[in-house]
Amino acid sequence: MSDTFLLYGSYGYTGNLIAEYAVKQGLHPLLAGRDEARLRAQAERLSLDFRVIQLSDASALDDALRSTGLVVHCAGPFVLTFKQMAEACLRTGAHYVDISGEIEGFEALAALDSQAKAAGVMLLPGAGFDVVPSDCLAAHMKRRLPSATHLKLFIRNVGGGVSHGTARSGIENMHRAGRIRRAGKIVTVPPAWNVLERDFGRGPVRTVSIGWGDVSTAWHSTGIPNVETYMAVPSSAINTLKAMRLVGPLLYNRPVKRFLQFLVGFLPQGPDEERRTNGFSLMLAEASDGGTTVRTKLRVPEGYHLTMLTTVAIAKRILAGDLKPGFQTPSLAYGADFILDFPGVTREDLP
Repeated sequence: MSDTFLLYGSYGYTGNLIAEYAVKQGLHPLLAGRDEARLRAQAERLSLDFRVIQLSDASALDDALRSTGLVVHCAGPFVLTFKQMAEACLRTGAHYVDISGEIEGFEALAALDSQAKAAGVMLLPGAGFDVVPSDCLAAHMKRRLPSATHLKLFIRNVGGGVSHGTARSGIENMHRAGRIRRAGKIVTVPPAWNVLERDFGRGPVRTVSIGWGDVSTAWHSTGIPNVETYMAVPSSAINTLKAMRLVGPLLYNRPVKRFLQFLVGFLPQGPDEERRTNGFSLMLAEASDGGTTVRTKLRVPEGYHLTMLTTVAIAKRILAGDLKPGFQTPSLAYGADFILDFPGVTREDLP
């Protein structure tokens, strides 16, 4: 088994977590990105090789991919970066993995399925918290109720936090926040389109509709044509989202997005080790066929910690030859029970 893959965007918050854990797992990723100073410092600290590569430099990108055969792409916002990397993978026959949760990227990569199969390349976006646990949960629900026509997913984060990259991706995609899947098609809905109460184990909490990646991936994984995703947030956040229906269009232009992304730089890089260790997420899934409804609860580690675990595990599988050419979701590639391979994960079918 090869122990090398290209880790692009390695010096970002999540990329660095993946790099450190990969080394602990006996792998030797080739670090890559645009910033030579940050790459050099990271490479010296981890005793790894690095390459300075602009995504616009097709020759350098192709050379790095040919030498490794696999990329774990961590440079977001992915809506601005996935295309260059995926096209390079198709040119070179390298496999593509990213840690995105962005619907546009998922759908665009799914449209490359035939090209990827012809090239013998696997395209697997969403290898982290977005969307491994929720995608595996969706596949489990389809297994429990094969006749399901509607799927609702509810997410509650306890502890943890947000990295610079996640915040900047959110700003880049804020005009796309409201999305559901209806009758097999992705439909745009207003921010805070629906608010539902759900009990994650300690009493009902309010959840608000969001455009989580499963609006795309759950349909590809299960064929369930109606998908809605919800996040538990404070009432103040729900009110802010509702206000975005009026003021949001004023914020969606490029200068405002650039200013908001500049402000992100003054925030902490991401949750510290204590928060990553102690935080966790709860997910509830409900699948219905109009007559029968089944429910399942999933508990997983904090999102960035889980992303580190799942992404390296997927890279190791691909390096060992365990892969399927074409567009894949995590559950299509590795099954509904893949998420149960990781410490701290529990799944409970509810009455």
